[in-house]
Amino acid sequence: MFGTMIPVPRFGFALFNMFCMIGVYKGTNGAVTCLEWIENAQINPETPDSILSTPKPEEGIRYKLNGSGTRYIQITFLNQVWLRRNQNNPGTTVEGLPQDISCDIGLRRTRMQLLAQLTDRVFFNMQYGQNNFNSQYALGGNRKQAAFLHDAVCEYRIGPANQLKLGGGLTIINGLSRFSQPAIGSILSLDVPVFAQATVDQTDEFSRKLSVYARGQIGRFDYRVVLSDPFPISSSGGYPAPPYKPDSLFSAFSPVGHQSQSQLYLIYQFGTHESHITPYMAGTRLGQKRIYNIAGGIIHQKNAMWNGISSYRQFEPMLLWAIEGYLDIPLNQDRGNALSAYLGYFNTNYGTRYLRYNGIMNPANGQDVSFVPGTGRQGPTWGNALPMMGTGQTIYAQFGYLLPKSKLIQAQKLMPYATATLSKFDALNGLPMTTWNLGCNYFIQGHQAKLTLDWLSRPTFLPEYPGNAGTSGMKAGPRKCTLTLQFQIFF
Repeated sequence: MFGTMIPVPRFGFALFNMFCMIGVYKGTNGAVTCLEWIENAQINPETPDSILSTPKPEEGIRYKLNGSGTRYIQITFLNQVWLRRNQNNPGTTVEGLPQDISCDIGLRRTRMQLLAQLTDRVFFNMQYGQNNFNSQYALGGNRKQAAFLHDAVCEYRIGPANQLKLGGGLTIINGLSRFSQPAIGSILSLDVPVFAQATVDQTDEFSRKLSVYARGQIGRFDYRVVLSDPFPISSSGGYPAPPYKPDSLFSAFSPVGHQSQSQLYLIYQFGTHESHITPYMAGTRLGQKRIYNIAGGIIHQKNAMWNGISSYRQFEPMLLWAIEGYLDIPLNQDRGNALSAYLGYFNTNYGTRYLRYNGIMNPANGQDVSFVPGTGRQGPTWGNALPMMGTGQTIYAQFGYLLPKSKLIQAQKLMPYATATLSKFDALNGLPMTTWNLGCNYFIQGHQAKLTLDWLSRPTFLPEYPGNAGTSGMKAGPRKCTLTLQFQIFF
C-alpha cells in the first residue's frame, strides 16, 4: 500500500514547498469546494469518507500519500482579526486611568493545523495557535507568550465505516453541546456562545482536555463517549480562594483532590449526516447540505467543586447537561438562499451559587473597587466582562438567513443573523442575565474570506450597597454595547 509513497527526503522537501506556496489554488469556485472539504481552521471535511478517494485541486493544501488520495497530509490556517468599540463596565480602568469606552484591535484566533490520514484506519490531528491577543494580553507579564498546543490526537477506526473510532490525546471532544466543540471557521455569528465551553481555561486548556474517547455513527445516531483527566485549577494562572460567609456559600473549583470527568453526547440526525472526520461541529454550511438534528449531552465530575474554608469544607459534584436542536438547510437551489437556526437549553450545576465572570479578549485591565459586584463571583468584572457561567439555567438561540441571488448580486454574499442568551444564575438572586447580538456576514469567498459586523448588548451588575464591595448583593446596572468588525481568513 505504501509503494506509491515517495521517499522521506523528497517528501520533506515537498512539504516545505507546500508551506511556501500556500497561495496556489486551482479554480475560481474555491469557497464552495473548500467548504465541502474544510469547515474551519479545525478542519472538518464535509464530504463523506468514501469520496476521499477522488481528491480535487481545490481542496487546498493537501499532499497525497498514495495514488488514490485516501491517505494524505493536510494543512490549514486561520486568522480572525477584530476591530472593536466597547462601552466598558462601570468603574473600568485601563492602565490605571478611568475609561468609559475602549477601542482596540486584536487577534481573536490565530491557528495552524496539521491532519494526517496515515493509513486507512489511523488518523492524526494537531493544532497550534493563540487566542485573544490584544494590547492588554500578557501571560505572566510577557506579551510574547501567547501561542500553545491546542490539539494532539491519535485515532484508530475499527471496522470498515464510522461505527466506532477510538482515540486519545489533547482534544476538544466534549459531552455537552455542539458549541462545546465548535468549528470556529464556520461560525454563523461573530463568535460561539463561550458559556457552552463550560470549564474553559479553568480545568482545561482553552476547552481542550487530556482524554480518551469512543465516537461513531450507527444508523441515524452520532455518539461520543469521553473520559477526561482535567487539569488542576491551581495551574489555571490564578485561582482565588473560595469565599466563606456563614449565611451564604459560593462554590469554586476545588484545588484539593483529583477526579476524572465523564462525558456523553448523542445526536439523532433526521437529514444528511454531519461530517465525522474530526469531532468539530460546524456553525453554518451556507446551504451546501440539508442537516437537521436533535442532541443531548452531559458532563459529570465527582468532587469537582468546593466551598467554605478548612474548618468548614464541603465538596460538591459538577453536573452539566443540555438538550438542543439544530437546522441548516438550503431553501431554494436556484436562488441560493439558506436557513440556519439553533435552540438549546443548558442546565449547569457547578455547586452552590457558583458564578464566573468572563470578558472575551477583554480591552481593560482594572476597576474601581467601589464598582465591583458581590464576592460570590469568580473572575474580573471590568471592561466587557459579564456573568457567563454559573449554577443555573441558560437558553441560547441563534438564527441566520443567507440572502438569495439577485440581478445585482449573482452569488450568496450576505447573511444577517441574530442571537440571544437568557440565563438565570442562582448567585444573581433573581436578576436576569441576557445578551443580544445582531449582525451580518459578508462573504468575500465563503467562510474562507469573510467580514462580520456585530452589535452586542449586555447587562452590567453593581454592588447592592455602593462603596461596599464586600457585600454579596447585586443590582442591575446600565446595559452596555459593543460594536465589532471581524475579518476572517482561513484555508
